[in-house]
Amino acid sequence: MALLDGKTGLVFGVANKRSIAWAIAQALSGEGMRLAFTYQGERLKEGVESLASTIPGSITVPCDVTNDAEIDAVYRAVDEQFGRLDALVHSVAFAPREDLENEFVKTSREGFKTALDISAYSLVVLTRGALPLMEKSGGGSVLAMTYYGAEKAVEGYNLMGVAKAALEASVRYLAASLGPRNVRVNAISAGPVNTLAARGIKGFTGMLKHHADRAPLHRNVELEEIGNAALFLLSPMSTAITGEIMFVDCGYNIIGL
Repeated sequence: MALLDGKTGLVFGVANKRSIAWAIAQALSGEGMRLAFTYQGERLKEGVESLASTIPGSITVPCDVTNDAEIDAVYRAVDEQFGRLDALVHSVAFAPREDLENEFVKTSREGFKTALDISAYSLVVLTRGALPLMEKSGGGSVLAMTYYGAEKAVEGYNLMGVAKAALEASVRYLAASLGPRNVRVNAISAGPVNTLAARGIKGFTGMLKHHADRAPLHRNVELEEIGNAALFLLSPMSTAITGEIMFVDCGYNIIGL
């Protein structure tokens, strides 16, 4: 019997086969979890549906995380198809390119609002929507994705670093709030991975090389390794862990100089 047989999960953030969210989905599905996926807009629909079709019993639903009506529709669909929910994966982030590339002091008001709404507040509203379904399961586990730029100023990360800092604080406050309902909330702080989102960061290729040079393991993290860490945090193996930021970065975060 697989570790997650009979469990259900909802994954936000798959863009293509190189997405961190897809690596997580594969790890969960490999242990028997039935999954629902969301996609934003027609541009991503075909790709997400194609990937989801390789996972038996999965469903796909459109969702713009800034649209409360679409979020409500996602949870109605999950309720109709699954009747419950055990795991929620939040792998969603966005900031306008100009606000990533400019000096941080030049961040626009609208860019700041957009980045915080999509990258941080969405975790709160998606978790709130999941609660009734997780309570049907007797509890659940929520997982968000973050990066070291939430703690330290990373060149080129700029506004996204501030948004991820807000995300990490939200993880802790949600964990404190939802613990009595047996809902755990954690995040993975992954090392740099060559995803669609990462390519929007100025100097990303240099970032990859620097991490590999400085990390104790002298390499960059693989998508499969992030997926395995997510499997641990979303499974019964981690039932006493909540409110934590787990680094999965080949040890880069421990190095001072």
